[in-house]
Amino acid sequence: MSAKGPDSMKGLTIFIGDIRNCKSKEAEVKRIQKELSNIRGKFKTDKGLEGYQKKKYVCKLLFIFLLGTEIDIGYQEAINLLSSVKYSEKHIGYLFITVLGTPTPEMERSVLQAIRNDLRSRISINVSLALQAVANIGSELMAQDLGHEIPQILMNRSMDDFVRQNAALSWLKLIRVQPALFSGAIEENGAQLGQLINDKNLGVVTSALGLLQEMAIHNPEPIKGAVGHAISRLSKLVQGQPNEFEDYGYHFVVAPWLTVKLIRFLQYFSPPEDTLIRSRLNEALDSILNKVQEPPQSKKIYHSNAKNAILFEAIYLIIHLEYEHAFMIRACNHIGSFMQHKEANLRYLTIEVMVLLGASEICHGAVVKHLETVLTTLKTDRDISIRQRCADLLYSMCDHENAENIISELLSYLEKADYAIREELVLKIAILAERFAVDFLWYVNSILNLIRVGGDFVSEEVWHRVIQIVINREDIQGYAAKLCFEALQAPACHETMLKVGGYILGEFGNNIAGDPRSSPYIQFRLLHSKFLLCSHDTRAILLSTYMKFMNLFPELRPTIQAEMSKKNQIRNANVELQQRAVEYLSLSRIGNDALLGKVLEEMPPFPEKESSLMAMLRKKAPSVPLHKEDKIASAGSSGDLQRHVNPSPQPVPSTLLETASKRSPPASSTPVVQSAALLELGNSVNGNAPLSELILAPNLDGSEPGNIDDVKKDFLLKNNGVLFENDLIQIGVKSEFTNRIGKLNIFFGNKSNSQLNNFEVAIIMSSDTSQALQITPQSNPPSTIASGAQEQQVLQIECLGSFRTPPSLDVTFLLAGGSNKYTLYIPVFLSKFLESTQMSQDNFFARWKLLAGDKESQRIFPATKKIDKSIVCNVLSSFGLAVLPDIDPNVSNYVSAGIVQIKDAPSGVLLRLEPNEVTNMYRLTIRSSKGSVSETLQFLLTDQF
Repeated sequence: MSAKGPDSMKGLTIFIGDIRNCKSKEAEVKRIQKELSNIRGKFKTDKGLEGYQKKKYVCKLLFIFLLGTEIDIGYQEAINLLSSVKYSEKHIGYLFITVLGTPTPEMERSVLQAIRNDLRSRISINVSLALQAVANIGSELMAQDLGHEIPQILMNRSMDDFVRQNAALSWLKLIRVQPALFSGAIEENGAQLGQLINDKNLGVVTSALGLLQEMAIHNPEPIKGAVGHAISRLSKLVQGQPNEFEDYGYHFVVAPWLTVKLIRFLQYFSPPEDTLIRSRLNEALDSILNKVQEPPQSKKIYHSNAKNAILFEAIYLIIHLEYEHAFMIRACNHIGSFMQHKEANLRYLTIEVMVLLGASEICHGAVVKHLETVLTTLKTDRDISIRQRCADLLYSMCDHENAENIISELLSYLEKADYAIREELVLKIAILAERFAVDFLWYVNSILNLIRVGGDFVSEEVWHRVIQIVINREDIQGYAAKLCFEALQAPACHETMLKVGGYILGEFGNNIAGDPRSSPYIQFRLLHSKFLLCSHDTRAILLSTYMKFMNLFPELRPTIQAEMSKKNQIRNANVELQQRAVEYLSLSRIGNDALLGKVLEEMPPFPEKESSLMAMLRKKAPSVPLHKEDKIASAGSSGDLQRHVNPSPQPVPSTLLETASKRSPPASSTPVVQSAALLELGNSVNGNAPLSELILAPNLDGSEPGNIDDVKKDFLLKNNGVLFENDLIQIGVKSEFTNRIGKLNIFFGNKSNSQLNNFEVAIIMSSDTSQALQITPQSNPPSTIASGAQEQQVLQIECLGSFRTPPSLDVTFLLAGGSNKYTLYIPVFLSKFLESTQMSQDNFFARWKLLAGDKESQRIFPATKKIDKSIVCNVLSSFGLAVLPDIDPNVSNYVSAGIVQIKDAPSGVLLRLEPNEVTNMYRLTIRSSKGSVSETLQFLLTDQF
């Protein structure tokens, strides 16, 4: 080898040796700085450096960078090496650029040009180096500039196998960067891509399968033809037929990595329609399942790992296909014994697969046979992840026959379960207890026991749900009140139990008041004895319970009034408690019995809607599949979900997936009383509710922030309401608009138990909105908001032009060291600046004719509710238009007029709404002096009818 061969860079060897011999970090830094100074001098003075010298210095820089020192030289020299004719120099150039990248766009363009030249080279090794660089860097610019050349290399069968393998990997990387860019190439080459599975080179087939799998994720249709080739190759591999990959065995298993990739690829497609192909797939799966029973040819763990990898992937495919029931039963029986295997990884994978099988009606019986094994594993396994998956499996295998046993075992395990899984476990127990309740007395007993055991891990959704069911079923209300009363007598009573007990006794305490042991006075003293020991949220519920007691037990009114009139109540430092005490005390003094009976009457049954518990469970455990009954419910087959319970006049739906209410039980910050001022705030149109009450209104529609359709639904026809609410913060809005000026009061309420720090509010406007609105903050909230406190920001808004998308609000703050950010639309629409105007019939139609053409916006749409004159008129009036009667010759039509108050250029608006009661459709036509105003108002108004 020559003195300047690739293995004889003595300077690099000496430098690495010096670094290794350094006795301290300071000595290492000093040696590195000396070398960098030397290299910098060489690059500046010696313009005629040979390729060998450039390579040596670039290697030194690469080594220095890997030691953790930033590099700002050598980029141009590395780029120059890319053009070298010597492989060793070109290789080092690509290595440097791949690791360090390029600091400037000019250098990046030079790199792209060098890669493009190598991709078109006739030297295979140069093409391979360029492809490897693309696969490692994979920038969006590469995808745009080089993406069309890589498919050509892959499809060129005259290329060397290692080049085509690298081409597949490079294309895979670029598809992940910009999948939409290659949709045309995939459709064009779909048939040829499928043929790659039949290639004789293992590397080409393996890399091509990774590429095909990524394509199947985005659009499987163009490569659907590859399914037949994949099944054919899989059949040869697993049935032991002579093939070219026999030399690639791994501990007596032929090409296990390729086999796993083939099976995984098939999971992205529906079962093959061709009977011959399907039969071949069934034979392959049958062979895999049969090999589970074969004695191992090697006692090494590697053989078992390879064989089990294929087995589990085949089971996933069987579950995906779900057309061969016998295969699913066999799979369940084969892997059932693995749950007691000594290898923890194998136990985990087995339980994970059993969870999927248990969610299927086909295998449910076979999975339930392993109930005792699962319970034993849940209690004794040392691995927390396995115990967690056992809980998932118990949830999946639960049915009407074993529900009581499983729930009892889960409750027993909950007391000693790891803290990391307790909240998820509580949710599952709550869902199973309701779904499989033999009777609702047992259900209430189980849930109250769950609250007792779960304590801090019982979320608000769980205890809200039990209250909903108790309110909806008259036959268990007395029993629930009795159980709550007994639970509250325990010396150590958790606060969640106090919330449930306070709520239920406030509603149904009269059912047990006849017993001297639970007389009204005893109920009150029992609750009040725990008043000072609980949080502000729970105290708020108890104050509402006391008010309910006034209606249920008039003899307690003096006692309760005396408690509420104490200084620690009416002068409480907590604004919420102070307000409740003052308002409740005033209501009890000025209201007669009829008024109190109306305001404090029993809560009505909750409307049956989808519960939030299942969504919460999926959020905490996204890997948990739907229970078999959940699948039926989601498909709408409610007839298959009959419960074994006694009929009642107000039945509660059978599963939490199907149940619950859009309005949950009052949260800790919401009064229980049904006063119109407190319960109708969310639907108030005129906005006369007090500001102090606005922030307390519950977010009745449960809308998520950032959804413009929800903001339109809630605020288009009203000016006040709750913009966003969660467990940490509540954001309310009260606004008023006069002419072209609007004033918004935005309230921020801290619902958490800690202070909100670094509280900031930023107004975000698009380019169009910034030209149409002028927003001037007149006051800003402070940087910190105390727990339970409320602050506000006042905005003045002036309309300068037409706009379609409202501005948004970025709310950021720190809570307990964590950063929180919410982006919300500000409820300001063009219709807020719309004022009604009266017109005669002649003036209306004369103006109507003048505004034809591009100044008109028309749409035909279906009615979302029954066509009713009062509803239509109310919507148009609330929108800001004047309803003009007797204007249109067709008395069924509605005619309205108004003026959008835009600075310097007010725009008149004329509207005709033509209903068709036969087809239940509307034709909406809006004409304005500005076409953009017509389009915007039509967009806002369409979905309101």
